[in-house]
Amino acid sequence: MEQPPTGGGAGARVLVVDDDPTVAEIVTGYLDRAGYVVDRAGDGPDALARAAAHRPDLVVLDLMLPGMDGLEVCRRMRGQGPVPVIMLTARGDEDDRILGLEVGADDYVTKPFSPRELVLRVGSVLRRARPAGDASGPGAGTGTGVLRAAGLTVDPEARRAVKNGAELALTVREFDLLAFFLAHPGRAFAREELMREVWGWDFGDLSTVTVHVRRLRGKVEDDPARPRLIRTVWGVGYRFDPATTEEG
Repeated sequence: MEQPPTGGGAGARVLVVDDDPTVAEIVTGYLDRAGYVVDRAGDGPDALARAAAHRPDLVVLDLMLPGMDGLEVCRRMRGQGPVPVIMLTARGDEDDRILGLEVGADDYVTKPFSPRELVLRVGSVLRRARPAGDASGPGAGTGTGVLRAAGLTVDPEARRAVKNGAELALTVREFDLLAFFLAHPGRAFAREELMREVWGWDFGDLSTVTVHVRRLRGKVEDDPARPRLIRTVWGVGYRFDPATTEEG
């Protein structure tokens, strides 16, 4: 039997939402041994009530919940304020994963999954969600200085992004992607490179990058349908081009 990572939770509160008591018990056990404070909910209304009573630092959320599904739970939690979400999906269906990312999930894990891998994913998302977090490793190549370009200001230490004076509501993954783009203007990156350099993934569904780019464009572009900042480089990937005035 695989052994859970230990000692990395540092008391962060994680809410596990799954209607399968066996899955919830296993995940809770692994997270508890890794040092997290874990709360459990078996359905959407219970999850929302627990999140309102004790705001979690991260939510592990099953997509297929009875009554109120995980997508709606994620939407309502986002309405109460930013919170990192890792979505669990049983089918591994691409449409499910994309829907989860579209409503603001920061990561997804397909069932059946390794509990140890899930614990490592939780740690990865939390490190990127914390202000003044670990400035090493994937996603931290932006340095510690404030980044500015094209009316955008990104402070990696404070985990704060502003466009023309208005603060942007970004998920953890969106923030990492925007900071990376601002730190590397004018350079084209393949989607595989972005997965590896921004989030530290050596494997995964490339549609994840596509969805995050689309969501980010919706928040930083004046006209997301005709992007001028985050431009598609056909046959390659994407490039952040703050100086251009041409259509994307």
